[in-house]
Amino acid sequence: LGALGAAMALSRAERCLALLLRLLSRACLALLGLAAPSPPRSVPPPRRSLLLLPACQLAKKLRQREVTCVEVVEAYIERIKEVNPLINAVVKDRFEEALQEARQVDKLLAEGPGDDYLEEKFPFLGVPITVKEAFSLHGMPNTSGLVNRRDVIATCDATVVSRLKQAGAIPLGVTNCSELCMWYESSNRVYGRTNNPYDLQRIVGGSSGGEGGVLAAACSVIGVGSDIGGSIRMPAFFNGVFGHKPTTGVVPNDGQFPIAQGVRTSFLCTGPMCRYAEDLEPMLRVMAGPWSPQVGCSWLKLNEKVSLEKIRFFCMDHDGGSVFVSPVDKEILQAQKKVVEYLERDLGVQVQRVSVHKMKYSFQIWSAMMSSKDSDGQDAQLFTDLLGDHGKPVWPLWELMKWLVGMSSHTLPAIALGLTEKLVKLNRGANAKLVSMGKSLQAEMESLLGPDGVLLYPSHPTVAPRHHSPLCMPFNFAYTAIFNVLGLPVTQCPLGLSSEGLPLGIQLVAASYNDHLTLAVARYLEEAFGGWVLPGKA
Repeated sequence: LGALGAAMALSRAERCLALLLRLLSRACLALLGLAAPSPPRSVPPPRRSLLLLPACQLAKKLRQREVTCVEVVEAYIERIKEVNPLINAVVKDRFEEALQEARQVDKLLAEGPGDDYLEEKFPFLGVPITVKEAFSLHGMPNTSGLVNRRDVIATCDATVVSRLKQAGAIPLGVTNCSELCMWYESSNRVYGRTNNPYDLQRIVGGSSGGEGGVLAAACSVIGVGSDIGGSIRMPAFFNGVFGHKPTTGVVPNDGQFPIAQGVRTSFLCTGPMCRYAEDLEPMLRVMAGPWSPQVGCSWLKLNEKVSLEKIRFFCMDHDGGSVFVSPVDKEILQAQKKVVEYLERDLGVQVQRVSVHKMKYSFQIWSAMMSSKDSDGQDAQLFTDLLGDHGKPVWPLWELMKWLVGMSSHTLPAIALGLTEKLVKLNRGANAKLVSMGKSLQAEMESLLGPDGVLLYPSHPTVAPRHHSPLCMPFNFAYTAIFNVLGLPVTQCPLGLSSEGLPLGIQLVAASYNDHLTLAVARYLEEAFGGWVLPGKA
């Protein structure tokens, strides 16, 4: 108990850092507020009804020859050309190739194979898709926002991309991310900054922010994201769409840069992002693949019918008051309260409020576990090594000096991470205790949730912040990151818009290999609360 208490207690240095962060946050927000913000400006709503169909329904219309694939692809290309100049989400398109593939789909459909055969073999036949630029898509750039990779062109497809293409999906292009996928604003020196479709002055999140923005703007219907600290769920939350972080190991991570090494291979997850909840499960099936051990056996249980009335629901309003993150916005808390009340009224269940004390240390646990040694005793890969992409070493302090005079090819968050990562290793004793606490928390959460439990938890403490303001409170991602190191499946579910017209949402968390529970609850809440809301509708 003494060791646990020592790990849980904030050191004097941590308290000083937390206080400094609070002061910097207030100063930063004050500076951001000096220039009176212009009124929120969103993208215009889509005009074509084809853009408002779930992927599964779109595929059905195509199989039944109610619409041609060329019509569908042209509608999405037209939409991207209309709004991408505003949001800068698609950083490289493949429109000509997509139209050629659409004509091939129409030719296949004209040959008359049966609907059942097509649905089984090509569940996403003719459905447009976008892919996070960090994933290899043949013929497309694969820089992850790193300037010294700006000439890298993928010569093959990442495993999940290949599987979706084999299922009939047609990639339209690749979407923006943060530099090396390690920050929650999607901005880099290669492609610039991506803007939120609901308010162009706001962030889309990261690192799969381009995917979140392109889906919310109705420029795509399904997409591929990756998540090591919330990189699927934060963009899904900020952009009012669905995102699922699967149980660790269910979906292969091959074919993305940077690829996780060492202990981080257990934390990185690849998963689906989409506008409609009904598309999550079929996407997960395709991305996991028929030969996945977890899908191939009964562990993932996607074929099981879920009785919502029999789920044990739990609710946490916040992490317990960590000094490193912002308090949860009142409107986010109110949205979560409405979910609780609806579940209790409609399903007749009792939602149990819980307080898991260790969640207060989410950031410290995630940070310690991300920097811990693997089972072979190897240290985690340094971020500065990734910045150099195995070439010339990057010296963060020198890069900071260059950044101050506008000469660095790296973003400030990347430089800051390079500067701070060594500090994490200074107190190995405290880190070891935090890793132990993380393993204890994992066991506690698995025991709490069991085979039939779902936890309701905020997706983020605030709605989509204004550009640059994440620098003021850089650790708010802890609300999503903790579940990466715990290995639990999590679905981000949209819950309408705030009074400012910005998306609200909630995380649905289950025990390992109970992805089917969170997906079922997401479909239920979409029906109850409306799911994705058209930007620019007002």
